[in-house]
Amino acid sequence: MAWPSIFRRGTLLSRFSHHHVAVFLLTFFSYSLLHASRKTFSNVKVSISKQWTPSAVNRSIEPVEIWSSNHLFPSAEEATLFLGTLDTIFLFSYAVGLFISGIVGDRLNLRYVLSFGMCSSALVYAFLVTAAVQFAGGIVIFFGLLVSPEEIGLLGIEAEENVEEDSHRPLINGAENEDEYEPNYSVQEGSTITQVKAISFYQACCLPGVIPYSLAYACLKLVNYSFFFWLPFYLSNNFGWKEAEADKLSIWYDVGGIIGGTLQGFISDVLQKRAPVLALSLFLAIGALVGYSRSPNDKSINALLMAVTGFFIGGPSNMISSAISADLGRQELIQGSSEALATVTGIVDGTGSIGAAVGQYLVSLIQDNLGWMWVFYFFILMTSCTIVFISPLIVREMCSLMQRRHVRILSE
Repeated sequence: MAWPSIFRRGTLLSRFSHHHVAVFLLTFFSYSLLHASRKTFSNVKVSISKQWTPSAVNRSIEPVEIWSSNHLFPSAEEATLFLGTLDTIFLFSYAVGLFISGIVGDRLNLRYVLSFGMCSSALVYAFLVTAAVQFAGGIVIFFGLLVSPEEIGLLGIEAEENVEEDSHRPLINGAENEDEYEPNYSVQEGSTITQVKAISFYQACCLPGVIPYSLAYACLKLVNYSFFFWLPFYLSNNFGWKEAEADKLSIWYDVGGIIGGTLQGFISDVLQKRAPVLALSLFLAIGALVGYSRSPNDKSINALLMAVTGFFIGGPSNMISSAISADLGRQELIQGSSEALATVTGIVDGTGSIGAAVGQYLVSLIQDNLGWMWVFYFFILMTSCTIVFISPLIVREMCSLMQRRHVRILSE
């Protein structure tokens, strides 16, 4: 199997400069700050639930009976439902913001959009420490982030003449036969760079693969964000572990997702196909969910099963929201224009957030009425729906891989 040109010896280091490293680090830490700010709320759900119900004793109020007679909810079950409602409201707002920011990001300077988003969200955030760090990160982004090579006098991707064709070729394009692909990222006639205008929201939705991956991500993000928002609460509620211990243990799900996203993304780059890698991971995710739902009351075993579940669920989720969204936003039909990238990413991620928003209330409702085991059955159903939505893409890419292998055998 031939490796993509970017992984060949000497190619990787020669293609990247310190500017690439700076951009990577700035965007990485920016997303880390945003992710940390969202994670904080899920880490304190147990404490919030106790504070809102009569079983909590608030020593700061005298006499103590005043707190019990003025509680917000009569039971922990009603408090849990309200927490699910808060998650749903947050994620619906998040989804709307993703759609809007995607459109705005294709029309304004991305540095201004990211900086404004980080600083403004920090100003309205409830947790002081994370808000202060996030606001500082927004200032650093404003002064330090490069959004295009032209800002430092270098040629853009569309203007590079001496680059191998495959190095900027998206793994998803509108051509049914990959042999018909002709790269459109090079200099146009007369060495004049054709600037493609930002495409409309409707045009972005009509691009091949955008709708299937968006619907698939709605189901998968529901599962991934349910772990994200409810895992510490589940560990405390189901096993009786202390909140601090549950918070620390839940990190292993993120560890599995990080490793899974990196490894699966690398494999899909080598294969030059995304859907088959996703399909295999999601099939294994169903088994991982069954295994984790039956985890014993042992922290070591639970952490191991949790990491495996994160690998097979968080990994594909990270791939769809990053690599696949980038592929969809720079496919052949739009000539690799970066002016569609933010819009397409906003559609995929925004649709995913709508699914996740609906799921948060359903998780609290199912748990309250049927128990945690039925929550896992719900996760298995949503993971299966993810596979169904991308099944046409799986079939097409598997046929393409088999055709490529057949051609290689004949040529040998």
